[in-house]
Formats: sequence, C-alpha cells, structure tokens
Amino acid sequence: MKPQKSKPQVGVVMGSDSDWPLMEATVKTLTRFGVRSETRVISAHRTPELARAYATGASRRGLQVIIAAAGGAAHLAGVLASHTILPVIGVPVKSGALDGLDALLSTVQMPSGIPVATVALGSAGAVNAAILAIQILALRRPELAVKLQQHKRDLKAKVKKGNAQVQFYAGKIHD
Repeated sequence: MKPQKSKPQVGVVMGSDSDWPLMEATVKTLTRFGVRSETRVISAHRTPELARAYATGASRRGLQVIIAAAGGAAHLAGVLASHTILPVIGVPVKSGALDGLDALLSTVQMPSGIPVATVALGSAGAVNAAILAIQILALRRPELAVKLQQHKRDLKAKVKKGNAQVQFYAGKIHD
C-alpha cells in the first residue's frame, strides 16, 4: 500500500496554458519548500463557471492560499477572490501590446472588500507569489518559518559573494 500524500495547500491557477513556463517557477519554489500544490488552467472569461466552482470548493479541498496568474485583462485573480475567503495572490503576466501593464493594473486595482495581493510581473513575481504563499502558511507551520529564515540567509550570502567578486574584478581594473 502506497503512503498517502498530503493534500495540496496552495492552488496555482493560470488563465492559459501559455502561462505555464512562467508559473512553473511558482510550483518549483513551493515544492522546494515542501509545500504541495495543485495546478489548473481556468479562464475567467472563457470558463467563468469553472472559476467560480474552483474558488468556492478550494477551502473544502484543503487549500489555504490561491495563486492566480493571467495576462491581458487579467480578471482571474479578482474573480477567484470574489468567490472565496482564502488569500489570493495575483501574478500579472506580460503579454500583448502593453507588455503586461494592462495585466498589472487589472490585478492590482480591486474594489474594497475583494483583496488580491499582487506581486511583480515576470519571473520575480512568479517566485515571490510562492514565497508569499509560504509566508502565509508559515504562520501555522513553524518548519516553514525555519526554511524561510534559511532562504533569507542564502539570499544574503549570494549578495555578499557577488559583492566580493565585483570588488575583486573592479580592483583588477584599477591596478
């Protein structure tokens, strides 16, 4: 008998399968921290009934946070947030003539009472969405808080190493 896997705690939803190359970084970051996720493609405009059903059933399925990525009109995060009390993190996706500005504004401009925590465009946003979800989960999971603290130390060490390398090479120019 196979050991039963724990239920996903984070839903990663994107408006189109073309968003997967970006959102793969979200799923990989969650996995690296030991957080299970489920991944779906749901369009706020083409499959609105599915978006509503997903959001209303998320809590029953054990989800604690939803991450939603969309480009263009980017209504997915807001639509999901309107149907759940779970925290929703929006990832605006670069696309089209406005290079993601439309998605950013659509995701960040939510009416009072329907919050969406919006992160940056691009790969930084995809990773930060996962980190923010992990921070939310860490409020009740101390082992995640420990991993987040180590993550911050690793980031600090990377900057220090980069600084030392730049100083070394810059010093060679001045010599």
